[in-house]
Amino acid sequence: MSAGINHYKTDLREIFFTLFEQFGFGQVAGQAPFEAWGPDEARAVLQETYRFSKEVLGPLNTTADREGCRVEDGTVLTPKGFKDAWKLLWEQGFKTVGVATDHGGQGSPMMLQVAVEEMLCGANAAFNMYPGLTFGTAETLAECGTSEQKKKYVEKLLNGTWGGTMCLTEPHAGSDVGSAKTTARRNPDGTYNIRGTKIFISAGDHDLAENIIHLVLARVEGAAPGTKGLSLFIVPKRRVSADGSSGQPNDVNLGSIEHKMGINGSATCVLNFGESDGCLGELVGGVEHIGMSQMFKMMNGARIAVGIQGLGLASTAYLNALEYAKERKQGGHFTKWKDPTSPRVPIIEHPDVRRMLLEMKAHVEGIRALIVKLAMHTDKAKQLAGKDDDRAAYHRGQVEVLTPLVKAYASDQSFRLCAQAIQVYGGAGFIKDYPVEQYCRDSKIFSIYEGTNHIQAMDLVGRKLGQAGGAHFQQFMEDVGGFIEANREHKTLGSEVKALAAAQEGLMSSAMVVLGWSQDAAKVALIPLSANRFLQMMSEVAVGWLLLEAAVLAEKSTEKLSPTDPDRAFYEGKKWSALWYARNVLPGVEQAARLMVQEDASPMQIPDAAFAASL
Repeated sequence: MSAGINHYKTDLREIFFTLFEQFGFGQVAGQAPFEAWGPDEARAVLQETYRFSKEVLGPLNTTADREGCRVEDGTVLTPKGFKDAWKLLWEQGFKTVGVATDHGGQGSPMMLQVAVEEMLCGANAAFNMYPGLTFGTAETLAECGTSEQKKKYVEKLLNGTWGGTMCLTEPHAGSDVGSAKTTARRNPDGTYNIRGTKIFISAGDHDLAENIIHLVLARVEGAAPGTKGLSLFIVPKRRVSADGSSGQPNDVNLGSIEHKMGINGSATCVLNFGESDGCLGELVGGVEHIGMSQMFKMMNGARIAVGIQGLGLASTAYLNALEYAKERKQGGHFTKWKDPTSPRVPIIEHPDVRRMLLEMKAHVEGIRALIVKLAMHTDKAKQLAGKDDDRAAYHRGQVEVLTPLVKAYASDQSFRLCAQAIQVYGGAGFIKDYPVEQYCRDSKIFSIYEGTNHIQAMDLVGRKLGQAGGAHFQQFMEDVGGFIEANREHKTLGSEVKALAAAQEGLMSSAMVVLGWSQDAAKVALIPLSANRFLQMMSEVAVGWLLLEAAVLAEKSTEKLSPTDPDRAFYEGKKWSALWYARNVLPGVEQAARLMVQEDASPMQIPDAAFAASL
């Protein structure tokens, strides 16, 4: 292993609270299909994941950022230490905690899996791209592949023998996937000749595995234009022989790797398929023209994973900034700021630093709760399937509406919070001696890939609000409303619960505004103009709700503690996270609702030339 310095930090006590106290892991675990799991087993996995993250992945983060990837003889060479880390990761089972046992996994609830992923991502986001894409490829084939394809590919993907990718983006298309030009020509033996170029392919080539299995969107000759004409193909870097071994090259060639702002240890590749007309692919599931629906299974998982990436980096940035603030002495106490002879104090005693730290703490805890909430819905939907279909449908619907929130809000806030961590450090945060400048650079990509955050916002307002006749959104609002009614007169948090109620009302009124725009051709442009604002509003309502819910639980738990119990300070922190967010963020939802009603269309009304007359 490369001898780097570990900067990764997390708060296991906070993770334990979210899983076990707020979202009832113990009530989900122990029941089919999670019979083998309980809180004790989960704690052991989390403690071991934290050890691995600190001892193996964390020390590679800075060194890999500075070394980056390079190309030799047409192959990507990853940073020093990545090969050993890849081997250990799969051997110790960290990526298969939540994988079904019939695919060789450990079958845990998703609630545990997302907590594991938070630590792996937070310790080394660039490294975790490689197994993350591999995991997504395996999951997609396990769900969509034929029985022969599952047998052929899934096991070797899930034990790290092979890597995996998703190949959507093309040079001319960007996010406009439907304009893809990559072609697939049918062969008499049932295979297809694949030809085209894909760009921005994370983990598209590397030296960690003996083969790489690409999932490639392509258009079969004669297929319809747009996304409806796309099919999904399994395209190995090296052809897979009848005995399951990796054979001859499959005419998949590395064009180049990108030199990026961040995640420099992750190879972002240009891949050329079929330059010599020798690239063979097989149709996922054996069915043409359903490629986008198949790929969306992987993309939805990837969008949740991006939210987890954002949480992982924001959390470690916050905890590093907190540690620095406790140690760095600068300036006198604010009550003696005119006295040059007063003792220098740790900067955590300065009001503005405390403000920034509490803002970071509240957002990190709230985003973690949002992600675990989504995972809990996934677990319960799985448990109730075939037993109580109505409740299972409710939980699946909540996963649908929360997914764009998790992806977009977590990634937007991650970059902002990492930048704020730099501000806590001051000038020291801007230099490479401390980890927060890398966290900031690494986190910027999260709002861009797996569908830009505007795509998430349009998915929310264009699809999710009206899904199931609007039932999913309405059920979300009812869940928030149920909490409000139960706690409106809370002795400590009542005022803040009323602030949540006002924010909820603003969100509902804005949803009705969007509905009105959708029915008025003259105002339809207002929907994309306001979609990002609406997503942020809904995210803030969700996070405010979950922070207040945590604070209510923490206060009840405090009542059972002795005056000297160390958990008192922890629970006190939960209260202040909720109070700060309710007082400083939730009022902004009401203001955003007022802005929605104003129907400002100035970005559409300004002439192109008026943006910069000299260009």
